[in-house]
Amino acid sequence: MMRTLTQPLIILWTALRRIFASPLAGLLNILVIGIALSLPAGMYVLLQNAQGLVAQLSGPQQISLFLALDASQEDIAQLRTQLSRHPAIASVKFVSRNDALEELKQSSGLDDVIAGLESNPLPDAFVIVPKPGSAKSLDELRTALQNMPKVEQAQHDSAWAYKLDALLSFARVAVFILSGLLSLALIAITFNTIRLQILTQRDEIQVAKLIGASNGFIRRPFLFFGALQGLLGGITALLIISTSLLLLQPPLATLSRLYASNFSLQPLSLGDVLSLLLFSVYLGLLGAWLSVSRHLSHVESH
Repeated sequence: MMRTLTQPLIILWTALRRIFASPLAGLLNILVIGIALSLPAGMYVLLQNAQGLVAQLSGPQQISLFLALDASQEDIAQLRTQLSRHPAIASVKFVSRNDALEELKQSSGLDDVIAGLESNPLPDAFVIVPKPGSAKSLDELRTALQNMPKVEQAQHDSAWAYKLDALLSFARVAVFILSGLLSLALIAITFNTIRLQILTQRDEIQVAKLIGASNGFIRRPFLFFGALQGLLGGITALLIISTSLLLLQPPLATLSRLYASNFSLQPLSLGDVLSLLLFSVYLGLLGAWLSVSRHLSHVESH
């Protein structure tokens, strides 16, 4: 039982010693992996922060519903009930035509002109804050609201939302492509590193095969090596990203004050950190598995 528990620890310790058998080469491999992982992960962090900045600067999205002038109190009450129950709407605010006229007086400074009007030309209105969604969903909501009874016009400026959606979609695809390319590079790095380890232990592997060792037994130490190297590379990537964010915070704080904002860069969430570490371990395992499998198939074929 004790042997079963200690054997993985022994293999792990052996893998760690092999990584730093040549300290400079081991550190350089880990640094290369960390830098490669930090590039797409850093772009992801900046993308997440950019979304927060845009949301802060633009404020909540709103749709204004202008009612027909002949809308009765009963019509308004029914419409308010429908809007409050709509699954895509976060909040609803009613602005009466009298309140709208009073606000126009205060904001325009045209009291004399407005006082000379025979009747109030402004309609009753609802100001709607929709739940977060894409520009397309906002347009669909606006169209649905436009078709409601006693709604004269539903107004929403979605042009900026479409531009933002397109920009963020482009950035997401760029991050995805970069992640894919760098993942292949990391697999290749681990593959070659493990291949060199295998070549130095080629005679041991052949002897082990002759005395009946299974492929799993031979493969296990190298898989530990690849996983550990990937994990150390992931930790290095996190250190690079955290350091970069700390260095960017002071100039960003100065820029935010100039625009009367309190925006600051947010680090990776705990879920993102765990995902990055698991992904780096997976890449290390995959590179190691491919390298060992290739060698074992070559040994068995001869």
